[in-house]
Amino acid sequence: MKLCVAQTRPVKGDIPQNIENHKAFIDRAVSLGVDTIIFPELSLTGYEPELAGELATTPDDDRFDEFQEISDANQLTIVVGMPTRSPSGNLITLIIFQPNLARQTYSKHYLHADEEPFFVSGDRPYGFIGTDVALAICYELSVPAHSETAFKHGAKVYLVSVAKTAIGVENAVKSLSEIAQKYAMTVLMANSVGPSDNFISGGKSSIWNTAGELVGQLNESDEGILLIDTESQEVKQETL
Repeated sequence: MKLCVAQTRPVKGDIPQNIENHKAFIDRAVSLGVDTIIFPELSLTGYEPELAGELATTPDDDRFDEFQEISDANQLTIVVGMPTRSPSGNLITLIIFQPNLARQTYSKHYLHADEEPFFVSGDRPYGFIGTDVALAICYELSVPAHSETAFKHGAKVYLVSVAKTAIGVENAVKSLSEIAQKYAMTVLMANSVGPSDNFISGGKSSIWNTAGELVGQLNESDEGILLIDTESQEVKQETL
């Protein structure tokens, strides 16, 4: 299985432009034979909590149809970040496009305190692609119960979508290495670069093997992709 993280520089609040930018990363992933690609937290809007109310939509928004078409045509699972609406409030959501399947979502269950004025918690404490690929969103990697629950439900891979500062990345790198080693999971983190909300995203999207060893990492400022073949353990990275 080839798993890929995309490190993107979102355009603040510009969903159409961010969709176009995502497609460039997806096209490259297709050419490399990737099975699953995941983007950073709120990748289609940028991490902009104060704009979430006006930007939030539903997972079946027809602006996202292209992702489903690409998924169907290339047997590629695509995971993008988007604020979505629910009866109780707005959610930080990963929308999952799988070949010839209905769209699925995983919404952030464990919110950081700074997010609580703008978002509500997702109902489910974990999310999966298939039976063994677990999803996590940013702060959730810092909550031990999240990775433990994923492991207990059969996760062999932990895919983490984040928007973190340079200092936040340093802390995440330590935590995710420990998670990979403790549960013998392959762990991938997709972070953004450039301005986000009131901070600068610190990049360094990374991959850890099941021993907790860092086997690939992008830099702190450039867009790019990073992928691992879980069978051969081969790692590739490219700047875009």
